[in-house]
Amino acid sequence: MVTSNRYTLRYNNAAMRVTLFGATGLLGQDLVHVLHAEQLTALSSHDADLRDRVRVNRIVSDSKPDWIILSAAYTDVDGCESNSDHALSVNCEGAVHVAQAARRAKARLLFVSTDYVFDGTKGSPYEAGDPRNPINVYGQTKARAEVRLLDILPDVLIVRTSWLFGHGGKCFPAAILKLVSKRPEIPALPEAAGTPKLSVVSDQRGSPTFTVDLASTLVELCRKRASGIVHATNAGDCTWYEFAKEIVRQAGLPAEVKPVTTAEFPRPARRPESSVLSPRSLHAQGIQMPDWKDALRRYLADAPASP
Repeated sequence: MVTSNRYTLRYNNAAMRVTLFGATGLLGQDLVHVLHAEQLTALSSHDADLRDRVRVNRIVSDSKPDWIILSAAYTDVDGCESNSDHALSVNCEGAVHVAQAARRAKARLLFVSTDYVFDGTKGSPYEAGDPRNPINVYGQTKARAEVRLLDILPDVLIVRTSWLFGHGGKCFPAAILKLVSKRPEIPALPEAAGTPKLSVVSDQRGSPTFTVDLASTLVELCRKRASGIVHATNAGDCTWYEFAKEIVRQAGLPAEVKPVTTAEFPRPARRPESSVLSPRSLHAQGIQMPDWKDALRRYLADAPASP
């Protein structure tokens, strides 16, 4: 069932209509909140399977959007390795269905993409125009989608982001908080021995991005009628180890974080060594996002108390 919420907002002296695919995801929930003053058609994966071309076309035709925001995707990076056909059908072919529907409806499309379209070997932040070279299936499906969408809709807006965290779903800070809260103290041992210890990868670097900040940025880009490829992350960068250390520090948790290498914790999907995205393309739109440590502080301030 399509859920539709209609409100009033002036968009260049006209009410803007937005159709959002992926409304119940980590980012989608914050997009719904930020778009509360828009004329919004918000769709979950149950409302609209991106692989169903006819259904997608009908939804777009009926909702008559000015903008379509496509934040729906199969984002299980490791799962994509063993379900490559499914990942391709959702992340690429599904995106193509949305783009084709947008072209028929003469609507603008914002496609949320990923830092994983890069291989991580550049040694400096990636610019929007740098060549794609994904090293895992998830990145390959998103990279292929980018190419096809640019062909279908020359004025498509592709926004690459990275390392999302937010409320209402699984994310790295929530996992760290849960791990620490579940580690029992051992009264029979010295106090230090009872301190929870976490091993976290220290040789992958990126930019943690708060979905609240990203959602606001995406809507602002729509209002500016941006097009092309834009990189949008919270400012600054870190390793997963440094991210975990900051979570523990800001949360005031009695935990010890130990750095380990990717080789010590192999995963099905390869990760880029450094997928930091340059903010140059975002700054060119007159938009700057807060530092990731400030974003983490705001996330923790609203995080539910541990059981």
